Amino acid sequence: MHTIAAAELTSETIVNKSRFVCTLYRVATDGEARERIAGHRKAHWDASHNCTAYVLDDGAIARSADNGEPAGTAGAPMLEVLRGRDMTDVLAVVTRYFGGVKLGAGGLLRAYGGAVSHALDSARLVALATWPRLRVAVDYGLAGSLEGLLRSREDVRLLEVDFGPRVAFDLACADAVAFEAWLAGQTAGAAVVEDAGELRVELPSV
Repeated sequence: MHTIAAAELTSETIVNKSRFVCTLYRVATDGEARERIAGHRKAHWDASHNCTAYVLDDGAIARSADNGEPAGTAGAPMLEVLRGRDMTDVLAVVTRYFGGVKLGAGGLLRAYGGAVSHALDSARLVALATWPRLRVAVDYGLAGSLEGLLRSREDVRLLEVDFGPRVAFDLACADAVAFEAWLAGQTAGAAVVEDAGELRVELPSV
């Protein structure tokens, strides 16, 4: 799945004198998406329509609204574009300023879907993945060299280092099984590893 790198971005298309301004917001929850929608509609109260679509939780949550356009001609094609681009954690709001020419159902479908496509084409995207999170404890004699190795690995995200009776590294890794095998080799089996859940991480989009 992918999302936008920026917190917010805007692009504009014009179809038969109507302006379609698409704003993409990066959102994490259903509540945040609804707040963004309410704020956007309040800020752009003078627009003809503020139609919306958003996808969260790797597609588990997906909602759209036509905001006064004929049913199925605005929110649905916007949502289809987000799903087709494998997007998540993104809200799209297309603000239409009517230019005096009616587009018909087919024209609206193309205009609203096209506005979202145009915005995504101009956006920098990042890939999202869920990695296992681990807590690794070692003696002080191993900690310095191990920290350097952890920071050098592209498949490891070092989150925090705690200094107690032993040094504990809070980290996330792409493959827990492969990482633990590597760790055992680096520490001669002296590291203690505990499962600490999962972490959502950003990866460069290819």
